[in-house]
Amino acid sequence: MYKTLTVAVTLSLAAACAFAEPPAANPVGIEGKEYRWNPQDNPEKIKALRLEGHVKAGEADYKAYCEACHLPQGMGNPHGAIPQLAGQHPTVIIKQLADIRSGLRDNQTMYPFARKLADAQALANVAAYIGTFCVPRDSGKYDGPDAAKLMASGKVLYERECVQCHQPNGDGNREKFYPVIAGQHYQYLLRQMIEIRAGRRGNSHPDMVRVIAKYDDAQLVAIAAYQATLVTQQRQWTTQPRFCKAS
Repeated sequence: MYKTLTVAVTLSLAAACAFAEPPAANPVGIEGKEYRWNPQDNPEKIKALRLEGHVKAGEADYKAYCEACHLPQGMGNPHGAIPQLAGQHPTVIIKQLADIRSGLRDNQTMYPFARKLADAQALANVAAYIGTFCVPRDSGKYDGPDAAKLMASGKVLYERECVQCHQPNGDGNREKFYPVIAGQHYQYLLRQMIEIRAGRRGNSHPDMVRVIAKYDDAQLVAIAAYQATLVTQQRQWTTQPRFCKAS
């Protein structure tokens, strides 16, 4: 068993980044026969996607509810507990927040903070503010002695099926709500694939579940190691992302 796998699964957030609050009642998730991915019956999500986000208002909410864990520029935590948000599609930010608020995505750490956002406009605002962040160049990578071998095998597995949704460079798809994985922390990527394979991420895409189900731990480590090396590209629909200046 890879040490990194154990670390990724057993990590927990510091007490400062969480407090007790009853989670939302879970609607039917990926485990249910009636599950539909990204249903268009969440009025808050649909409204937020249609609204123009206000950066200044989003900045206030982000600093109040998000910054302590995700950090001032959305860099997250390279140890796997907190994702990098900088560079992520606003549609994905809004969808994930709405899914957490509704209980479709069971995330007891995020739920209390997500619920602090007042309404659909607040979701759009936070997504707009996150869109102003530069993309860090130094996200967490796999650094074991077998890194080159792992990444080579991970590249083969990634290009076999993952590129169909996440694109060759890991940039996902804004319109289809497929997340950017380029630049994301290795430990977080691995942790999410483990959660999806185990059926613990209720808002997973069925195709993602189908693909990941066939891979063992070593293969997931290889895929995550390769994914973490991908670099997002300049997009046609915006001047974002811009990369942070080298320190």
